[in-house]
Parts: sequence; structure tokens; C-alpha cells
Amino acid sequence: MSETLNRSREAGPWGQAFARLRRWDPGWAEASRRMATNPWRSGVLPRKTVELIGVALNAACTNLNPEGTRRHIRAALAAGASRDEILTVVKMASLLSIHSCSLGAPILLEEAGNAGVKPAMRRGAATPTPACDKIRALGQWNEAWNPFFELDPVWTDAFMAAGADIYGSGLMEPRLVELLSIAFDVSFTHMYAPGTRRHIRAALKLGASVEEIMEVLKLCVAQGVQACNLAVPILAEELAERSTT
Repeated sequence: MSETLNRSREAGPWGQAFARLRRWDPGWAEASRRMATNPWRSGVLPRKTVELIGVALNAACTNLNPEGTRRHIRAALAAGASRDEILTVVKMASLLSIHSCSLGAPILLEEAGNAGVKPAMRRGAATPTPACDKIRALGQWNEAWNPFFELDPVWTDAFMAAGADIYGSGLMEPRLVELLSIAFDVSFTHMYAPGTRRHIRAALKLGASVEEIMEVLKLCVAQGVQACNLAVPILAEELAERSTT
């Protein structure tokens, strides 16, 4: 097997920028390649799982990296992921935005109380919230959701109904869902500590090993090479432009 093919299969998070980076700074490029591609070579997680996590990190509403998303979707399909599995990851990437309420609603309630302002939109306990009731019955309710449920239970129920379609579908094993959730929350574009802890705890309870969870963290670190994937081609273009003027 040729060295070129080996490098292609180990590309991991790297885009075409790596070839130019190797010409400009071969020592740093090789050291960075070994670090960033380690989760693809270690064998701790199945290749399909690694690529689904790559899709998650790039498609997350906190990142929205089109080139990386395409690269990892292509690789996930090649590794045997189905359309519906990838679509599930994309749905999760979208609903990550709920952390705006997880963060903001408790602060809103606290500051409203300090200011002596009563929320006008609070609703009574009789408001039907079937999706929230189902999640509570399953023992999956997160206490961090209570503040925005208190502020707007109807909207919260609509959100939970959208989430139930993902987490209740059975398409992915719960352990994989938790590993993906760890990646979303611990990613350097998000760093949501409460969710990271909750999903690590759940992943361990479902049988994930410490080594598997560490691979997820390593994949999040490998995502840092997107700075090179973005900037190296731009730098090359600007240098070329200057050389012609």
C-alpha cells in the first residue's frame, strides 16, 4: 500500500490544506498530523462512530463548518452510516441550541426576581405538556430544563417533542447517543460543562469505557486543525496575489 494511500486513509479532520502545509512547515505538519489523526488510527472507536462524531462537531449550530461537514458525511457514508443515522446527528446538531435557554432562563428568573418583576407568561400546572410528561415518566427529565419550562411550558413541550423524535427513535444505541452528546457539549466551540458532565455520567452508566470517552475528547481537540483548513488556503491565495502585483 502506498504512502499516499495511507495518508489519505488517515486524513481524519484534515482537508486539502495539509499538502500545502507539509511543503511550508513539514516538521510541524507531521507532528500535527500524528496528533490529529490518532483517533482514526487507534481503533478504540469504530470508524463509523468516529466519522459521525466528525459530522457532529462540524455541523453543530455552534460551528457550522460546511467543508468539514461534507468531508465527514462522505467518510461516514463510506464507513457504512445510513442516511437516517447521519440525519439524526444533524438533528442533534440543531437542537444543541437549547443551551441558550439552559443558560439564560435561570438568569432571567433570578434577575427578574431581583428587579421585582413577575414574568407575565407563566402558566398554570393545568397546561397540557404531553412530551414533557413522557420524558419525565421515562426518567430522562433534566432539572436544568425547569426554569424555561416554568417560563413557557407550551414552547418547552414543543421543543421536547422535537427532541423525542431523535432520542426515542431507537435508530442509534443509547451509548452512541451519549458519546455524540459529549462531543457536542465539550467541543471548544461550546464548552457547556453541565451537559458534558451529565452525558459522561450517562455514557459510563450505559457501559462506555473511559478510553472511549477519552477518544471523543481527542476528536474534539483534533477539530482544531480546522483553523489550518480555513486559513492556509487563504494565506496561499493572498501570497499569490501579492506576487502578481
